[in-house]
Amino acid sequence: MDWNILLIDDEEQLRKLLGRIIRLEGFTVTEAASFAAAKKILQKETPDIILCDVKLPDGNGVEMVKELKSQYPSTEIILLTAYGNIADGVQAMRNGAFDYITKGDDNDKIIPLLQRAADKLRLAKKVVQLQQQIGNKYSFNTIIGESAAIKQAIALAEKVAATDTTVLLLGETGTGKEVFAQSIHQQSSRSNKSFVAVNCSAFSKELLESELFGHKAGAFTGAIKDKKGLLEEAHEGSIFLDEIGEMPVEMQARLLRVLETGEFIKVGDTKTIKVNVRIIAATNRDLQKEIETGHFRSDLFYRLSVFQIVLPALRERVKDIPALANYFVAVFAAKTNKVIPVLQNEYVDVLQHYNWPGNIRELKNVIERSVILSDGNTLTLQSLPVELQLAKGNSSFSAFDLAGVEKQHIQKVLLHTKGNKTEAARLMNIGLTTLYRKIEEYKIV
Repeated sequence: MDWNILLIDDEEQLRKLLGRIIRLEGFTVTEAASFAAAKKILQKETPDIILCDVKLPDGNGVEMVKELKSQYPSTEIILLTAYGNIADGVQAMRNGAFDYITKGDDNDKIIPLLQRAADKLRLAKKVVQLQQQIGNKYSFNTIIGESAAIKQAIALAEKVAATDTTVLLLGETGTGKEVFAQSIHQQSSRSNKSFVAVNCSAFSKELLESELFGHKAGAFTGAIKDKKGLLEEAHEGSIFLDEIGEMPVEMQARLLRVLETGEFIKVGDTKTIKVNVRIIAATNRDLQKEIETGHFRSDLFYRLSVFQIVLPALRERVKDIPALANYFVAVFAAKTNKVIPVLQNEYVDVLQHYNWPGNIRELKNVIERSVILSDGNTLTLQSLPVELQLAKGNSSFSAFDLAGVEKQHIQKVLLHTKGNKTEAARLMNIGLTTLYRKIEEYKIV
């Protein structure tokens, strides 16, 4: 990247020499002999780095750093002085200078210093780009669908995002609850703080308690040092509690206290910790029934369900399937370095007639397999799993045909994964033991 340097120094001979040296290193240099001249330049363009003498006819560089940084916060400022002293150096750094060096004795340090300032700028630009990408990725505008059901869910999420209200996302597995949670966070005032997600069904009671609340060293066997919990990690941000219906009842009381007071105690500790965190929870369970059976606390349910959003199942938004399918085709074609295939009309028709018990997650897996198995530039019925090909009641397959199609399908997937059976099982959405049984049954080598 071509970095722009503004060099401010009233000693013309030194300024010209320094400017020539910096240009030879590939930087673009603009020169000014005073603050007044520099300000005229700054009105027209913002440099990446300002290299400035401390003592100028119309000002002191140490004092001007604060003003320059307030007006141009992304610009790095390096001060040059003929007579360095520690007090000025310390004050310059406090005012926001990148560094402070002595002219003459430190000339050999200027280029490496400029390179370090450029590295910092490069990293800052990368961070901004990543933040923009995350913001764009988790924006309500990127949620695909024109059906009334998904539009209603998006409208509700947009309204609650601007508040600090606790949100409960309801819906079947694979309907996109985490995408909605991320979007709510990114469109909130907490977007520049942490978003922490935890699946409550993925941990044992003891481990989930430690993950959420943290623990003190010695709290249990294996706790060799203090651990910060995910609630602390999410301080001033948001925490997404997926599968909240799987949380043990004993832990629900602790979570309720966080919702009511913003306080909790680490496992094995006695000191109260205060957090400011927004809670977004999700479940595919009927929590009212869980309350009736004693598996979920009613008081926690009422605190979590201040604002409920029900995400529709994919079978309730059939008109959105072609758009979703085309999106996933583009994603996986790019990942596999293939030309984006066209979806055959029959292929799309089958997708729209299937029940999709796994919802969008299942559709995504099916499209990934189809793209992997496609040999040409069109996705046909033959690249779909047999159960989808039969979705419209097509009974033209004999038992032999079905076995042959399934065997060929498994062979193609194993060829793609280079024999990795765990990855093949994931792509085919079957258990690893099921895959091994079928490999043996079909005598696949």
